[in-house]
Amino acid sequence: MTDTSTLYAEHQQAVFRYLCRFVGQADSARDLTQEVFLRVSRTRVPDADAAGLRAWVFAIARNLALNHVRDRRPRETTFAHASAEPAVQELSVAIAQALDALDDTDRDAFLLREAGGLSYQEIAVACELTVEAVRTRLKRARQQLREALDGPVRVHRLRPISLRAGEPRKSRDGI
Repeated sequence: MTDTSTLYAEHQQAVFRYLCRFVGQADSARDLTQEVFLRVSRTRVPDADAAGLRAWVFAIARNLALNHVRDRRPRETTFAHASAEPAVQELSVAIAQALDALDDTDRDAFLLREAGGLSYQEIAVACELTVEAVRTRLKRARQQLREALDGPVRVHRLRPISLRAGEPRKSRDGI
């Protein structure tokens, strides 16, 4: 049987990344991460394999995140840092908007996969879906994100990257 300190050590960083993306703010994600593991410590840990335990922890995280977002509409969307370049801030806002435009369950599945690193089976358990439904939702979410971010990503790639503030990067020709 796994104890809560082991679950914390194994899953805290992935849960935090997932919650950061889900709620859009690191401070809220930190608080929610603490709440996840507080609830884990107050609950009997189920007898399950590693994948089952991971799915169980992320199901708790998902439920807390859904409650947090529902209680605080509109969502907090401050992904970019004030010190970041304007292009990075614009891209962060575009990503947040694209994620917000997804169906809630599609977004959950996508974030559990990409930010949390869960397998399709683990996502299915956490979201109470079949593995095939997870596969379909991930495909749809990726396609919608690809379409929504095509323009902003293309513009971001075309901008010169500065090595120092205000100094454009030189091309290979030295120009």
